[in-house]
Amino acid sequence: MASEFLRSVRDSLQLRGYSFRTEKAYVHWIKRFILFHQKRHPAEMAEAEIIAFLTYLAVERHVAVNTQKVALNSLVFLYQIHLQINLGNLGFSLATKQRRLPTVLSASEVRQIINHLGGEAHKVVQLLYGSGLRISECLRIRLQDIDLERLSITVRDGKANKDRQTLLPKSCLSWITNQMNYVLDVQTQDNAIAVGPSMPAALSKKYPNAFRQSCWMFLFPSHVLCRHPVTKVLCRHHLHESLVRKALKPAVAQANIAKRVTCHTFRHSFATHLLQAGYDIRTVQELLGHNDLSTTQIYTHVMGEHYAGTVSPLDQL
Repeated sequence: MASEFLRSVRDSLQLRGYSFRTEKAYVHWIKRFILFHQKRHPAEMAEAEIIAFLTYLAVERHVAVNTQKVALNSLVFLYQIHLQINLGNLGFSLATKQRRLPTVLSASEVRQIINHLGGEAHKVVQLLYGSGLRISECLRIRLQDIDLERLSITVRDGKANKDRQTLLPKSCLSWITNQMNYVLDVQTQDNAIAVGPSMPAALSKKYPNAFRQSCWMFLFPSHVLCRHPVTKVLCRHHLHESLVRKALKPAVAQANIAKRVTCHTFRHSFATHLLQAGYDIRTVQELLGHNDLSTTQIYTHVMGEHYAGTVSPLDQL
């Protein structure tokens, strides 16, 4: 019964246009919730069971604040939207999240890491830093999102399902042109066997031959074919994020950089370096796609602007 119920939850999420990543996360936490309570049906449970589960995650599992939020949002969707049961006030307070300054690389550190990368990881990291992209946004770039004349990249369905435009670095033009030619060749070979890039499920039903159009091809296509998670049609998705992460770790080690570097570090560095170069903070906010300016302002703390001109007392001795 549990699998039938979870299937109905998936259908409910898809009906309301939630992204596949959100769908996967919500179903995961709803399943964890059901298993935690010995496979009782959620309709038989209420606020007390939800609070018990969230408390278990915080106290026993020590999950991060953001993880608590995802779990809570999953259960709110389950009850208030899917089951249409009003939860009322749960009276549950999430753990407070301490402000943490993001890790930022210097320009020379970015250069060293990029120089130690090769192949597709080299190109992806160039765009993460040069365009301020999230790794998922970068890998989802399709040919139609690239404007070579205006030197811009359109990010579609970014965080909070927003579209935005950001910079396309001039230094990437030569390899992007070659990459576009390469992926078109891949598409030609795929089309010969009636296969193409993975498409949004609703669009593929409305336009069943859209996969043959070059505009839908990913800039970084996967090396293998797979089944679409919703339509189950054989297709070619984009590269997996793990490919870049696995290549990044040895590159950081070879560059002798004693910082914790992730794919997101290059987005932080992009923002900080633009502010250091004197660009307006609202311009940086637009490029990053932040809703709130306060989110972008964290980078002024990274660059030390909040204590500019202050001299250490040690230097006054």
